[in-house]
Amino acid sequence: MKLDLDRIDVRILQELQQDSSLTNQELADRVGLSPSPCLRRVKALEESGIIDRKVTLLKRSELGLKLTAFVQISMDRHTPDRFSVFEEKVNSFPEVRSCNLVTGQNCDYLVEVVVEDMEKYHDFLLGQLTRIPGVSGVQSSFLLRSVKENTSLPLGHLM
Repeated sequence: MKLDLDRIDVRILQELQQDSSLTNQELADRVGLSPSPCLRRVKALEESGIIDRKVTLLKRSELGLKLTAFVQISMDRHTPDRFSVFEEKVNSFPEVRSCNLVTGQNCDYLVEVVVEDMEKYHDFLLGQLTRIPGVSGVQSSFLLRSVKENTSLPLGHLM
């Protein structure tokens, strides 16, 4: 798909990535448009699928979610059925923040898990994650400190 975005579209995307709660008037002011054309552009970006969704980001530590684990998962067989069952099950776990099928590692999936503490992680690992059919190996690493966390995508290449 060829993207046909101009500088104003890119500015709209940059602004919304930083704060999706902006009113249309605030967004229009920031990108130098009047409200009606700004709203039309946002709607077009939504309809095209470029804007996937709008969310509110929550602060983990304030909610008592103090443990983040990055879990490398190995599967016993590399078959579509095995992967499908794993992915469906992992998608049902609210503790899983992200799950990615990866290559170049000694694992098949890299999963980010957020829970209250080590005891909850232990329960989740043994009671849920390792019980998924096909999981043959698990290696966990734990977040000590987040150096950079960003939800924005780089858009400089579009300008």
